[in-house]
Formats: sequence, C-alpha cells, structure tokens
Amino acid sequence: MPWKLERSDKFNGTHATLHTGAKIPIVGLGTWKSKPGEVAAAIRVGVEAGVRHIDCAQIYGNEKEIGEALKGLFDSGIVKREDLFITSKLWNSFHSAQDVRPALQKTLTDLQLDYLDLYLIHWPHGFERGDVLFPRNEDGTVRYADTHYMETWGEMEKAVNDGLVRHIGLSNFNCRQMNEVYDKGTIKPAVNQCECHAYLVQEQLLEACRKLNVVFTAYSPLGSGDRPWAKPDDPKLLDDANLKAIADRCGKTSAQVLIRFQVERGVAVIPKSVNADRIRANFDVFNFELSEEDMVTLAAFNRPWRACEPKLTLSDGREIARDAGHPLYPFNDAY
Repeated sequence: MPWKLERSDKFNGTHATLHTGAKIPIVGLGTWKSKPGEVAAAIRVGVEAGVRHIDCAQIYGNEKEIGEALKGLFDSGIVKREDLFITSKLWNSFHSAQDVRPALQKTLTDLQLDYLDLYLIHWPHGFERGDVLFPRNEDGTVRYADTHYMETWGEMEKAVNDGLVRHIGLSNFNCRQMNEVYDKGTIKPAVNQCECHAYLVQEQLLEACRKLNVVFTAYSPLGSGDRPWAKPDDPKLLDDANLKAIADRCGKTSAQVLIRFQVERGVAVIPKSVNADRIRANFDVFNFELSEEDMVTLAAFNRPWRACEPKLTLSDGREIARDAGHPLYPFNDAY
C-alpha cells in the first residue's frame, strides 16, 4: 500500500486531546528497562526538564522507586500532583475480574498516588492467575488463562467510576480488538499504546485510532536498541544513514527527529532513558519542524519490523513467538 502522509492538524502543540477533552502531554518519559537505583533520578531530571507525562507499569518492577521520586517532587514543591499525567498498566496475570482492583491498588500504593490519569490493559491475552508474573510449563512455555479482555474492561470501568482512575485504555491491542472494546464497552478507550517507530509506522492502526478518537501512544519510538533480546544482526534504527542525514540537516539528534516524527503525526510518544542529557534532549523537540519531504522519507523506512514481539527460547534451544498460540494474541492480525 503506498504511503499516504498523514500529519496531525495539532502537530505544533505539546498535548493531544483525549475523548473526555482532557489533555495528555504528547512527549513523556518511558520507564521500561529503567532499573531500580536509576529510575528515580531519571524521573527527577525529566520533570525538571519539563516532562509532565510519565509512563509506568507494574511488570517493570520499579513503581515503588518511582513513587518515592514522585513524593519527593511533590513534597519539594517542584510540581503538584495535578501537573503530571501518570499512566500505569495492568499485567497479564491479573485479567480476571477479582484480580483487577487489587492489582490497581498495589500500583497506587507503590506509586504513592490516590489516582492514575490513565490505566491500560498491558496485553489483550492473559496469563494464569497468581503472583507468578510469568507462569511457565516445564518446557518453558507460558501458562495462560482464557479470560477475555471484555471481562477485564468491565472492572477497569468500575475503577473509573470509583475515582481511582481518570481514563482507561489499551496497550498492544490490534485494530479488531480495539474496535471490540470501543463498541462493547460503556467507557470508551482513551489510548492505545503500541510499538511504533520509523521501521514500524503503524499507519493503518493509527488511522483506526483517529476514527475512534483514541490517542495512539508510541512506545519504543527509537527502536528499543537496548532491549535484552536484541541480536547483533537486528536492524538498528538510530544508526540509519538516511535518518542521520535528516538529523544533520535539522541540527538535531537522530532520536529527536524520530520523536518529532511522531509528534507531527499527532502520536503521543514515550522515549525511555536514564541518561540525564538524553532525557533533556528527548524533550527538546518543540523548536523545529520536519519538512514534507522528511516526513515522507521517514515513513518510507517502514519494513515493518517489530523490536518488541515477545520471544521465548524453549528448553531445546528453539526460539518462538512467546504468545502466538493464544487466541487473543494481537500480532496474528496484520494491524
């Protein structure tokens, strides 16, 4: 399908608008792979640089430290709670109706918050119930549950009604799944957060989000070069020579160009870093624009290639897509 350039009519803004009329800062700070001992400093640097959108998840294992960082920022008067837009995500082991509220309460306790601005279902498919976050069979495969995400969504809606969450949404849901939640849910999803970068532009899914007034949020916008399962021969987006040429022409870094690419499409974007200089640079993307030619060039990078498709190495050494056999696995659909 030929590339059809779609810029957002709000690309000069610093916020995207949710279906409630509330604003979500369009550039945030991701915390996946931010280790305990590093993430608190990253949060503080980001907020001091102007970041007001922080993306968290229980499975990242660092929400307690993030909570300490947030408390320090609030207590010192650097920001107020209402100044920040804070997201977290419900992990796969807690999809059953009776598990959603306790999981949310744990996240709120760890983050030392009374409410979340946004709570997402991290993946459409569920794992076996329990405190083991990656329950496995003897051969290394994951033990699943058959809980449907609409059961989970009903409990997410109750959290909104009870004031624990301002908005609810999805992560890693394909177009068909997103449409089902939109059509059957009482409260509409505010966001669908998915992997998105110049090697995976997600234009069809983005267009589907636009039609439903669902904000698309891009995780791993720089290609997730530090993912633990990266292989030496995997594509390295930040090393792309054509990207570097655009960055040089703009007087910006390759990372800043990739972030600006999403901003101009109206996509919220949550680059992760624990490096103070890079955190500041990643937020410094509102003082330049990309040309039409640059936008088309970047979009033409599309392969499409996923950096973050979960893989599993079996006991016999074979590597497989970890969850592809689950009926709710999202990536079995084209988009």
